[in-house]
Amino acid sequence: MSRVTCYRCFWPQPLCWCGSIRPMPTRTRFVLLMHPKEFKQEKAGTGRLTHLCLADSEIQVGTDFDRHEEVQAILRDPANHPVLLYPGPTARNLSLGELPPAELGGRRLVVLALDATWACARKMLRLSPTLQALPRIMFTPTAPSRFVIKQQPQAGCLSTLEATHETLLALEQSGLDAYPDKAQLLDLFDRMQRHQIACALDPNRGGYRRKPYGEPGERRPSRGNSASRRTFIPTASAVSGPGAPAD
Repeated sequence: MSRVTCYRCFWPQPLCWCGSIRPMPTRTRFVLLMHPKEFKQEKAGTGRLTHLCLADSEIQVGTDFDRHEEVQAILRDPANHPVLLYPGPTARNLSLGELPPAELGGRRLVVLALDATWACARKMLRLSPTLQALPRIMFTPTAPSRFVIKQQPQAGCLSTLEATHETLLALEQSGLDAYPDKAQLLDLFDRMQRHQIACALDPNRGGYRRKPYGEPGERRPSRGNSASRRTFIPTASAVSGPGAPAD
């Protein structure tokens, strides 16, 4: 018989996170554009954990968001100021105050973020001209990725949860939002990883993993599980660094 699952956090009910999470309100609305593979396969995906922590967030699943009615309604709403969290030459760096509050003109800032592997995220963007046309924002990260159970493709790449944390830090610094509980997202991220590591070390958990997690920098990508498939959001340092994917 299959395990009973919580369909909010997608963890088994005995390990459900939901009761220990206090969703925090934000002035900014976060819309996580999640690839179907991420939604169906990544049960420990950081996009879901991010959504649980933020009261003013939502997950929209798809690949072609030009045909996605809910996302298009958000983009058309005159009360919104939608932006895409995606670095590049035209992106405004929130860490440098390049998006002043006065520019919103009383509208609500809506941050759309692609929650997928790098390859899938680029395809999602290519299929969605309305997303391509959005103003872009980025940030300068305050710390490297804390993802110890997955290896990021290169320095400067962050998981969706870490990228949201950094965005909130930069929004508060710019006077665009408040970030009252700066520990919750990262504490939940650490808790999730410690649980995964403990499961991998437990010899009684047959079929979970055949060996413990190694250090990220010492791993060799396996077939079908290469670093280029890992979920991440590239930051300003990743795009400007050597060997970074072209925008």
